[in-house]
Amino acid sequence: MISPPRHASAYPDREIDCQEAMEPGFQAIVDCMLEAGWTRGEVIRSLRRLIAADNVTQKENARVEAELAIARAMLRAGKAL
Repeated sequence: MISPPRHASAYPDREIDCQEAMEPGFQAIVDCMLEAGWTRGEVIRSLRRLIAADNVTQKENARVEAELAIARAMLRAGKAL
């Protein structure tokens, strides 16, 4: 089971708590990848690339959502696109 944050709002050690909650799952993924024959370097580089790809995806999704919100507001205001 993954430990939840100690508080719903921000607090000083929240990111450390998140890392500690994530550690067992992270180690399990790394161990499984090593057992499958991947090297530690390959696993770590691939994790970094996955994180980078997720960041790009999140930014693109936010951009598209902003554009959609503007388009919806313009439609509600009766302005043609």
